[in-house]
Amino acid sequence: MSVNSIIKSLLVPVLFIPIFEYGQKSPAEIGLVLDNDLYVSTVSDRYYTNGFEIFYRYPAKKQTATIRKSINDFRIGQYIYNPYNIRAAEISRNDRPFAGYLFGSYGRHIFFENESVLKLDFQAGYVGPNAFGRDMQEFFHNTFGYVAVEGWEHQIRNALALQLNGSYTYKILNKLSSPYHDLYASAEVKAGTVNAGLSIGILSRLSLRPLLPMHQSNMYHASVDRDRDAFDRQQEFYLFLAPHLNYQLYDATIQGSMFADNSPVTFQVVPFRFNAEAGLKYRKGRWDLAYIFVYRGKEPKNDGVKGFIYGSITLGYFLL
Repeated sequence: MSVNSIIKSLLVPVLFIPIFEYGQKSPAEIGLVLDNDLYVSTVSDRYYTNGFEIFYRYPAKKQTATIRKSINDFRIGQYIYNPYNIRAAEISRNDRPFAGYLFGSYGRHIFFENESVLKLDFQAGYVGPNAFGRDMQEFFHNTFGYVAVEGWEHQIRNALALQLNGSYTYKILNKLSSPYHDLYASAEVKAGTVNAGLSIGILSRLSLRPLLPMHQSNMYHASVDRDRDAFDRQQEFYLFLAPHLNYQLYDATIQGSMFADNSPVTFQVVPFRFNAEAGLKYRKGRWDLAYIFVYRGKEPKNDGVKGFIYGSITLGYFLL
């Protein structure tokens, strides 16, 4: 299969779904997620250096006594990873491998009456040259006059990506919550040829105005609603904090393919990590916006490697 065929197989199904659903006059949300370390620092440029996702989501028609809303989520995305020193033509300068990950995904996100949330996401794509990480980064650096990147010839080799991720979030300590503050426990499992691991943590939202319940909030992307009157009355602006502990079993962007030992630079992964996110989310009218500060603990087993930070920006627009 050619590279062009691979890209078409990822993009065509995702791009035609919005056209079909919009023809059915279903309310929906389209948008873009942009990740980059430049969003938090001009000096901390390392490891997960750039990413984007294009998404389209809409609510399912059916509800039950216990399920308030279900969201169908489609997206395509690309993540790019670098060593700390991007002039890494010498293998010894690669303190983590160059890698790209290109994928398409479908997710089913279920919001329950008790404000718990179940998310299931399936991804398919490629890690390696077929992910076009090198092409994207070199185009970006050439366009904006940044320093040329050296060392992509050492990147992780091609590996098929098949990934299933699931998470469950549950409201806790109701007696300590208020209309302006709430607390949730969360657990996430990732299994597949790209990533395998388990995370547990907490989530807290803080606001100066009453918080929306999870099945109406943009915290887990549940804002799109078939009830237009209810949607028009809603707006939100809040701070959230989400620290969690991660146990990592496998990461193809660091260890290479689990089926072939053919990548020139690989490392074992640090199994236990502390990760955290903090951010602001806003929604009013047709606009859905977010800015998130992300910290990730040390990932490769390499003495010179540290944890890293990056920023994530979400721009969403509702089709009603």
